[in-house]
Amino acid sequence: MPFRHPDRSHDLVARIEYEVRERVEEAVDYVCLEALVRDRRARGQAPPAADSVDDRRAYTANVLTFLRLLHRELAVALSADAQRKAAHLAEVPGDEQAGLIAVQVAMARALPDYWQRFEAVFEDYLASRGAEGSGTSACGPSGRESRGLLARLFGRR
Repeated sequence: MPFRHPDRSHDLVARIEYEVRERVEEAVDYVCLEALVRDRRARGQAPPAADSVDDRRAYTANVLTFLRLLHRELAVALSADAQRKAAHLAEVPGDEQAGLIAVQVAMARALPDYWQRFEAVFEDYLASRGAEGSGTSACGPSGRESRGLLARLFGRR
């Protein structure tokens, strides 16, 4: 996979950091959007709209709620020193979300089983959000994607 860091002058560590951050942000985005859709579906409401101020506010609330939960659940796997460093990373003045994302990036790099732990937390989080989907997403009954990236890109089942 080629590194997509926009500034190639950075060293490999910076580019890896960028890739991990992007992956964490995409995963959190998926979970929080899915939670919003499930909440709306459970209440019999229309799907969220990109131009709705209320939907954006609900999405942002989902992001913060999920990131706080993820932090609480995964921080226990860190050493005391790593927990202190994570607490320091979370202290971004005026931007709690940015701080919590920074903590998740650090955890993703520190914990060898980070993505398995992330998946367990997001499955529990989504299970608490409304009824299961109607089967229109790319996820199978287990909540995991039913096909690989290349299969989805090339339309194979």
